[in-house]
Amino acid sequence: MQLIDWIVLGGTLLFIVLYGTYKTRKQKDVTDYIKGGSDAKWWTIGLSVMATQASAITFLSTPGQAFHDGMGFVQFYFGLPIAMVVICLVFIPLYHKLKVFTAYEYLESRFDLKTRTLTAILFLIQRGLAAGITIFAPAIVLSAVLGWNLFYLNIIIGVLVIIYTVTGGTKAVSITQKQQMAVIFMGMLFAFLLILNYLPLDITLSKALDIAGANGKMDILDFSFDFENRYTFWSGIIGGTFLALSYFGTDQSQVQRYLSGSSVRQSQMGLIFNGLLKVPMQFFILLVGVLVFVFYQFNSSPLNFNPSAVEDVRNSEYAGEYVALEERKEELEYKLNESQINYSMAKNLAEKESLSSEIRNLNETEKELRNEAKEIIKKANPNAETNDKDYVFIHFILTNLPRGLVGLLLAMILSAAMSSTASELNALASTTAMDLYKRNNEEKSDKHYVRASKWFTLMWGIIAITVACVANLFDNLIQLVNIIGSIFYGNVLGVFLLAFFVKYVKSKAVFWSAVITQLIIIYIWYIDLMPYLWLNLVGCAIVMILAFVLQIVSNQKK
Repeated sequence: MQLIDWIVLGGTLLFIVLYGTYKTRKQKDVTDYIKGGSDAKWWTIGLSVMATQASAITFLSTPGQAFHDGMGFVQFYFGLPIAMVVICLVFIPLYHKLKVFTAYEYLESRFDLKTRTLTAILFLIQRGLAAGITIFAPAIVLSAVLGWNLFYLNIIIGVLVIIYTVTGGTKAVSITQKQQMAVIFMGMLFAFLLILNYLPLDITLSKALDIAGANGKMDILDFSFDFENRYTFWSGIIGGTFLALSYFGTDQSQVQRYLSGSSVRQSQMGLIFNGLLKVPMQFFILLVGVLVFVFYQFNSSPLNFNPSAVEDVRNSEYAGEYVALEERKEELEYKLNESQINYSMAKNLAEKESLSSEIRNLNETEKELRNEAKEIIKKANPNAETNDKDYVFIHFILTNLPRGLVGLLLAMILSAAMSSTASELNALASTTAMDLYKRNNEEKSDKHYVRASKWFTLMWGIIAITVACVANLFDNLIQLVNIIGSIFYGNVLGVFLLAFFVKYVKSKAVFWSAVITQLIIIYIWYIDLMPYLWLNLVGCAIVMILAFVLQIVSNQKK
């Protein structure tokens, strides 16, 4: 990194922290601190909701996901617009009518205190873990690529977030997220335009997409019912809908964003705005990853994008084997480059089909070389992380972008980490303060609860940093966050659906069915019975059916 990159990176992050702290330095009461004064407009809500979900993991992992597996991951988001409509019609009017501070507050009025407490604790467990991962994800990648100390990087990201979140509460989170989303959109647009500029002169966008399609990267829809495939149309439209309903409807980190709306209409418009923009945004991020793949069809790429893993093997007795693989890949790249140029210039369909088959075979050979490289890395260091999806985009940024833009793209990644972490800490503190602390310490002043919320924000910030410091990189970071959510979300959603629509079921049946369901879902995930997206549907179904059964048994005993 050059001096100009450090100036852009440091200046951007410092401005966000200072601006958020300054604009929200005076918080009068709990309503101001936790609900942001309830005066947010729809565009602020929409951007805040989007920024909360779009963590650094999104911008590190998603392009790498597309580089390796193509556009199919976009199906994961197909259920989101459906969920937005349901939440706007059912959840938002109820939350505003009851003037709740947290989603779980509603469950006490419908069921009882122990059900409210249980769902709040389930949220605190999964979101507390996720907050640590949203810090850890960019930290470990930047640490490996830039050589920065991982421990200190975790602390720096966490402390920056804690400063303005503790000071300004919900409003600070919402205000800073607008700036963070501006940096994020600008960074991704620049990356997209630069990739196109770096392709050979006769390779236009349409030809680049054609090349990607010839390699199977543009296969967006998969209507199969294959449980081995995590991302199909059906898992996205069904499992994705239930995940989005759970996340946006019952997760306090999202509920708190639209509870800050000045009216029901403003909250609804904010969520609809998110629903309309989220799928195209994810499509665009995946498209950037596909274009990175096309770029590396004409340019040399490493056998493995994780520099620390490559360094491990270069310093081992297996260095010779690895170098031999690199030489084979270099020969392959020359053939691939030639075939891609011939494909882009082909005039008739028969010639294109022949070249397409040749290109697929070459890329299949390259994939085999990459798998061989992973095996050698594992032999050199059994603990090395060989899955390099999270390193693809950052490698492209650091090796190809001009000075200044490297700093902007790194600022984008860290801004995304800060925006998501801030929302999570804010929600964790609010849930702890209102659902656990205030509920058992009622007769205190507003100032006392504001102070308590600030201390809880600091506490959860320290916990998140601690989780980040002891975490290990998973298969793919964006999957890890969604897996953690899927283990808990379906159960909690089922409890809320029972509360909204089923008056027959009472508190005792709901409480015990939720406890039993959570244990069942954890076991199903542990034995890997099904793709994680389906856990949302299964968890929701189990808790509702079990609650009915327990209620019937309870009534028969009376």
